[in-house]
Amino acid sequence: MSNDIEELMNRLKECLIDLDKECVLDAVKKLLERNVGATEIVFGPMSKAMEKIGRLYEEGEYFIAELMEAAEIFKEAMKILEPLIKDESAKMRGRKRLKIIIGTVKGDIHDIGKTLVAVMLQAAGHEVIDLGVDVDSKKFIEAIMKYNPDIVAMSALLTTTARYMREVIKEIEKAGLRDKVKIIIGGAATTKEFAEEIGADGWSANAIEAVKLVNRLSAEKDGADE
Repeated sequence: MSNDIEELMNRLKECLIDLDKECVLDAVKKLLERNVGATEIVFGPMSKAMEKIGRLYEEGEYFIAELMEAAEIFKEAMKILEPLIKDESAKMRGRKRLKIIIGTVKGDIHDIGKTLVAVMLQAAGHEVIDLGVDVDSKKFIEAIMKYNPDIVAMSALLTTTARYMREVIKEIEKAGLRDKVKIIIGGAATTKEFAEEIGADGWSANAIEAVKLVNRLSAEKDGADE
């Protein structure tokens, strides 16, 4: 990576943390002009900035107003980047089209990571039903019964809300639906070890990895159906 691009990447990250919209959009455009991939921009400096903003919120330095402003700036940048991301992720098409319900868990209003995953999964050929944010176990269960999905995907940015994922899985088990779906999780507050600990079927670090994970599950289902 050239020094020029590295400087722009760092500038983009710092501008987003500082909630400077004009600076963010300017840095995004300049990176694209230098042929940096849209997914690289999102999962590099922009994602790192949002993780830092999440930490600042948990530490009490940022409040809901700052979170909302950061999300709005991110969405503005995504208006430029989303069509390019769709083109890039369309190349990652899976063997079998799966139906996926996705949501950010109860107590968490972060929808950026979850929305990115949904966009990329749709571009990769899967059907995605987005339940939104602050989704409790009852809503997940109702959606499983209504849509009969292959996969349930849960997201959380905050450590405090990630713990609720365990509750959702327990309630899905109690409802007798656990063997009907694969459950995958992601978000800044989650890890592969945490996913195994709560009984999820998979974990991804970002939206690119989520598409790969779903495509892997798609290939397994394809094999099982043959």
